[in-house]
Amino acid sequence: LTAGTWYLHAMVYYLYGERFMHPGDKKIANYRACMRCFEKGVRYRFPYISRCEVRYLDTTLPAYFVKSPHASGRAPAMVCFDGLDLCKEMSALFAGVEIANRGVHLLAIDGPGQGEALRLQEIPSRFDYEVPGSAAYEYMAGRPEVDPARVGVMGFSMGGYYAPRIAAFEKRYKACVAWGAHFDYHATWVTRRREMEAGGTKVTSAKFHLPWVLGVPDMDAAMRKLENYRLAEVAGKIDCPILITHGECDTIVPVAMAHKLYEAVGSKNKTLKIFTAAEGGAEHMQGDNRPMGANFVADWVMENL
Repeated sequence: LTAGTWYLHAMVYYLYGERFMHPGDKKIANYRACMRCFEKGVRYRFPYISRCEVRYLDTTLPAYFVKSPHASGRAPAMVCFDGLDLCKEMSALFAGVEIANRGVHLLAIDGPGQGEALRLQEIPSRFDYEVPGSAAYEYMAGRPEVDPARVGVMGFSMGGYYAPRIAAFEKRYKACVAWGAHFDYHATWVTRRREMEAGGTKVTSAKFHLPWVLGVPDMDAAMRKLENYRLAEVAGKIDCPILITHGECDTIVPVAMAHKLYEAVGSKNKTLKIFTAAEGGAEHMQGDNRPMGANFVADWVMENL
């Protein structure tokens, strides 16, 4: 148990350190170290987490299935996509453990432009994320542990764009969580780029990282591609229960994005949770109190699936 704890601790350092490296051999080596430590750590601490592959177009997407030790028969499940620089290894821990504690399975998956799918398979991001979203649903519906009528989708940070986009078009998902919500990802990057070019320190590695994620040569091309990463015209199509969470003091994504998404969503069952500085969890994705955010999300998932 102790060894497993330290392996997972090392995994976090490798992954967070990798974020600040330019794309290249050293970055990939650090991510491989992250994967190695994660798999050793969960073997000892969370043996119900297992690696799997999800069929996607003419290839597969790497994932971890977090099998709830408290579920019986065909149980509800969530599909969890990452953010801009988050990976399935963190998603399995941030979201999967608490959700599994409530009898709900979870698939932590690296979609296009994420984690291993980007780093080792060179699959860039795409705006129409319902394509990998449908592939993930098909995988989950085929598992004997999962009730195909009770599968939801969620995403962290940039995944707060992906998950609502998926829910708008893939109606087989019966719940949606936008954890660190987006409404107009292009507009967010217009502001970020202005701050970077003015000499600000926020997201200074982004001018290398964002084009890599999107599979384009430079920031100008990245901004053009991001013009399609908007939810204004599709949010009204979301009719399943949806939870939108955000931190009051989020400096990565303006809290106004969460309010805009909430107003635009068509579902009659929608919840907006803004974590305040007074209660904690007020930073991006509740980075100052992640267990608070994870428990809130897990409770909502249990109640709605």
